[in-house]
Parts: sequence; C-alpha cells; structure tokens
Amino acid sequence: MLSRAVIMTSSPTVSPKQLFTVLLAGGLVLLVVHTLGRFIYTPLMPYLVADDQINASQGAAIATWNYLGYLVGALLAIRWHRIDQIRFLLPLFMLVHVITTLIMTQTDHLTVMSVVRWLNGVANGVIFVQAPALILEWLVLRNRASLSGLVYIGVGTGLLVSSGLVAGPADFLEGAQRWWPALLVSIPLGWWGVMQLRKLDVPVRDHDDSGKAITTTPLLDRASVPLFLSYAGAGLGYILPMTFLPLLANLELPADHFLQDGTWMLVAIVTIPSPWLWNKLGAVMGDLRALRLNFIIQLAGVLAAVVWPGAVGLVLCAMLVGGTFVGTVLLTQRTGRALHPHQGPRLSAAMVALYGFTQMVGPWLTKQWLDAGGTLLSAFGIGVAALAFGLVFAFFVPRPEVWHSRS
Repeated sequence: MLSRAVIMTSSPTVSPKQLFTVLLAGGLVLLVVHTLGRFIYTPLMPYLVADDQINASQGAAIATWNYLGYLVGALLAIRWHRIDQIRFLLPLFMLVHVITTLIMTQTDHLTVMSVVRWLNGVANGVIFVQAPALILEWLVLRNRASLSGLVYIGVGTGLLVSSGLVAGPADFLEGAQRWWPALLVSIPLGWWGVMQLRKLDVPVRDHDDSGKAITTTPLLDRASVPLFLSYAGAGLGYILPMTFLPLLANLELPADHFLQDGTWMLVAIVTIPSPWLWNKLGAVMGDLRALRLNFIIQLAGVLAAVVWPGAVGLVLCAMLVGGTFVGTVLLTQRTGRALHPHQGPRLSAAMVALYGFTQMVGPWLTKQWLDAGGTLLSAFGIGVAALAFGLVFAFFVPRPEVWHSRS
C-alpha cells in the first residue's frame, strides 16, 4: 500500500493547456493518418473511376491492399510497443504517410498505386496504435486516464474534413491530382502533432501502476480473451454498415432522395461528438458497463436497417452505428489497459490487429453472400450476428478491480 501511495502522490501535475495540446496533437495525428490516409479514399474513389484512372473493381482491390497494410502495421506495433520505440517510429511512419500520399499524386500505374496504398496502410496501422497508446500512458501517470477517449474526436472530424477536401476542389482536379489536398493538409498537421507527442514525458517503466515490479505475463488470459472475442465481433459488425450503407441507400431509395448522399454525411456528423459522449459515460458508469451499453445501441442500429428497410432504418443505422463505433474502440482499449496495466501498448496493438482482420473479413463474407444469391439487406444480418456475439462476450470480461483483487 505504501508503494501505491507514493506513486499516487508523486503523479506529475498537468495544466489544462498541456492537456489540450496533447489531446489536440493526438487528434490531428489520427485525422491525418486515419482519415486523410484511409477514409478519404471512400469519397475519392467515385471521382477516380469517373476520371478513368481506375475502374470499380480495381478501386476495390486498391482498398483491400490498404486494409491489409493496416493489419500489418498493427501487427508490427505489437512487436514495437515500448515507449522508446514509439518515440522513434511515430515520425518515421508519419513520413511514410506523407511520401506515399505524394506518390499517389504522381502515378496512374495500378501496381504502383496498390503497393503505395499498402505502405500507407502500414503507416496508418502503426500510428493508430502507438499515438493513442502513448497518450494513454502519459494520462495515466497524471491520473487523467478518463480523458484518453477524446483523442478519437480527430477521426470523426476527419470524416468531414476529408469529404470537403475531395468535394471542394473536385471541378479543378483530375485523376492523381485529386490526392494533392490530402498531402498539403497532412504535412503541417501531421508533423506538428508528431513532434508534440515525441515530447511527452513518459518513462520506460520498470513498475506497474501499483508499484510492483513488472513481470512478463501472457498476452492472452482469462481476462483478455473475452475482450478480444468481443472486439472481433465489433470489428465485423460495424464494418458492414460503414462500407455498404450508402450503397444500401441507393438500392432502397428513389434516385433523387437526399439520403442517398445524406447517410454518409449523417454518420460523419454523429461521429464527431461520440468520443466525448462515450468518454464521459465510461468515466461515470465505468468503461466496461459503458462498453456493454455501446454494443446494445450499435446492435440496434444495424438491426434497424434489417427490420425497417427504407429511410427510417437507414437513418437509425447511420445515427446509432456512427454514434457508437469510435466509442467501442476507446472503451475497449481502456478496459484492456486497466486489466493489464503493464501491457497497454502491446495489448492495444493486438486488439487493433484483430479489429483490422475482421474489417477485411466483413466485406469478403458479404461478397460470398451476394454471390450465393443473397441480398445486400440480408447481408446486414451478418453484422447483427457479429455484434450479438461481441455483446455476449462483453459480459464475460471481468471488471478490472475484481480481476486484480483475486487471490
């Protein structure tokens, strides 16, 4: 008890300005690599197809290479999880993001584009794991862990930013030139954010949060396995509406209906405040209880699209899934870190890798279902089943305080 008291009383003080700067830096880094690197391709692809740079099949293949790179990046982050490694790799992989985006402005070669998008996905995967993990460690040392979820506001904001960067100059750019806005915004925002994060005072620790010497323990145990399985269900469940919701709107609604374009915009709008909301709920009711509530709401959103085909189901799906999927990420990451304080970055990397894998499985399963004669609407049932699976295993995750108090 004495060692814990010493740690608690010796926690460094932090000013509101410092907190804001760190969270802003993390949010900008995620905005750059995850939205200007990854999600911007969603609104870009129709323009690139219309410009005859690629066709729809080639566009899907390029997207798959990017997803695969994201998975590889998360796996690399499992290996490179120490604080000193994170400090070295953040600027390196931000540079990879910038260089690969620059190459995209210069090439129409399909193979080059695929390789470059794979590399960009690797950079995204590494940084998406390491930046929030570093910030969480910094916040824990200052007794501010409950604020960690705010860094994901950068993802929601980035959805709107990326949409504007594509639609705004759409009439003036063509083909590979359409990547220039993402590049020009990435350089100042990404570099400033990374430089701020590298300054964070996070020692390479020899003791955990209770003051005990850190010992090597398995990554998978009775506490973490249900959390991994729950997170796998979340990844498979959310990716279906996040990939196919606009297409489902095109199939179900008249050609001039505003929701054909409005569903994705609605997702982006509700995503922006969702990290704050789930961060707050996690602090008030506990991260694990908030996670279970999150699953129930997200499940209801995907189920709504199946039960109420048409505008009502589409709006409910957009709002409930868009308002929860980032919360699933931040609550799961924080719960994992609370269960295994000494393995925060490594556990985070493993979860993101699993999440990335299930995101690749979702579209593949949907393709198999459609090829077998199923409809896109009925394919959303895969998402319902996956989220139900995740919800069930969320109830098998032990509360961190109970887990650590076991004899």
